[in-house]
Amino acid sequence: MAETTRQPECNAGRTLYVAFELSGKTWRLAVTTDRGERPRHSSVASGDLGAVQERLARARTFWGLPAATTVVSCYEAGREGFWLHRALTAHGIRNVVVDATSIERDRRAKAVKTDRVDAERLLELLVAWTEGRKRLRTVRVPSEADEDARHADRELATLKGVRTALVNRITGLLGAQGIPLRLTPARRVDVAALRDWAGAPVGPGLAGRLTRELEELGAIRARIAGLEQARQAAIATAATPAAAQMARLVQLRGIGANGASRVVVEFFAWRGFRNGREVGALAGLTPTPYQSGAVAREQGISKAGNARVRTMVIELAWCWLRFQPTSALAQWYQARFGQGGRRQRRIGIVALARKLLIALWRYLDAGVIPDGAIVTAAV
Repeated sequence: MAETTRQPECNAGRTLYVAFELSGKTWRLAVTTDRGERPRHSSVASGDLGAVQERLARARTFWGLPAATTVVSCYEAGREGFWLHRALTAHGIRNVVVDATSIERDRRAKAVKTDRVDAERLLELLVAWTEGRKRLRTVRVPSEADEDARHADRELATLKGVRTALVNRITGLLGAQGIPLRLTPARRVDVAALRDWAGAPVGPGLAGRLTRELEELGAIRARIAGLEQARQAAIATAATPAAAQMARLVQLRGIGANGASRVVVEFFAWRGFRNGREVGALAGLTPTPYQSGAVAREQGISKAGNARVRTMVIELAWCWLRFQPTSALAQWYQARFGQGGRRQRRIGIVALARKLLIALWRYLDAGVIPDGAIVTAAV
């Protein structure tokens, strides 16, 4: 009862902390103040921002806080994306999106996991971070325009995965009937003309399935072609800052539209980097040494970063060796890993990928052309 009878002037300047535990049907809220009161828990329907505001108003009344009390909130990055962050910010709430790896776990016993426990852990971490007592890994939220710009590249990647699955499925269906057939974009398959191992037409069930699968494959290929044409037109006109960066990257021999688009929309178009270490770390390409006493070994790269960029820049590293053999990066790789075995070369290509990504950042940020690189057009 003492908390509810405080004078308003005593509560001026206080902070209300809120942690969200999100799920598809309900959101759990854990609320406390900067004086460490026992958290208050409540649940609202998923997406009901009006109910969230009502629960916060109840909390202010319970603790005798003025309506202008500063509210700091957080939630884990996940299925809700960033719309909730933008909505909370629009209501005057200071929100942070938390990397799930920031939440501490007790490794001495089995972890107790409930929505209530998770919300309280997140709330405790939020309070400690705000007061400067603990570190917290937060997710940088892109602007709506930057987030929207990613969709074309991500849609392309998704469609190419679907295309590969369709080709493999159709090839497998044909192979099961003894029909060796390689599907290419230029080949048109006449299902009625197909003959199995005995020279007989394929059954009506399989013929119908193949017809539908081939129609879907044609539609997917048409969508991919349309997206690639739109991207090529954007690069040619350099209508946006992101497209201008892509246009500069494709001037480097060995980097095509796919690689340029991926690293730009995921990294360079909206992220600011202070040094090369940040670039490598955000892609998950930093080494993770393990050393204890006389034991010292490498555990590989951290992989704690953008997997889309990491996989693409490794592909770009292989292309760089092929199309930029006289560059300093390619010569460094050949001198250190070129004479090694297959495993050694694969380890080396990851190291080259990190160096290449940093070199591309310097190229776009400061105009520094990678040493010995061949540029196909005037920069």
